[in-house]
Amino acid sequence: MAKNTQLTPLGICALGLLIERPMHPYEMYQVLMQRHEDRVVKVRPGTLYHTVGRLAAAGLVEPVGTERDGNRPERTTYAVLPLGLTVLAERIKDLLSTPVNEYPSFPQALGEAHNLPAGVVVELLEQRVHSLTADLAELGDGAAKAEAKGVQARYLIDISYQRTLLTAEIQWLRTLCSDIADGTLSW
Repeated sequence: MAKNTQLTPLGICALGLLIERPMHPYEMYQVLMQRHEDRVVKVRPGTLYHTVGRLAAAGLVEPVGTERDGNRPERTTYAVLPLGLTVLAERIKDLLSTPVNEYPSFPQALGEAHNLPAGVVVELLEQRVHSLTADLAELGDGAAKAEAKGVQARYLIDISYQRTLLTAEIQWLRTLCSDIADGTLSW
């Protein structure tokens, strides 16, 4: 894999985990789920196995052992290679420095909301606020638990970012609902 080849989000997660310690793909999956990383990247066990296989084929990781637990299938443990560290660092640098429009669907729905009755839009947006408020509480609980365990703040900056975005979206949606409901925003 050339340095300029872009890692998938799941590839980034896999390499990041393997920097912590060698793991087998199913263990990686379990760690990602425990850390609720499925909030930022689509995680499926089969896809993770495929991703690790691609990373190995590209020379970014290598198998370092195989184990069997009872009647379960053999599990191959992988470790990150120096090229994997380099490619990961370059990809992270690119993602941190360069904004990308990811075309989320919610702004499109907002742009077309005028096609629905005002009351329906307010009701739907209030449902969204309720869901986002629950997500925000869950992130807060997760951050509090991590901090109580002594997890350093630098490992939680993605949670801080998500909480800030959710808080802003909730506040904006509440204002929008109020403006629609009281006629400040004509419908």
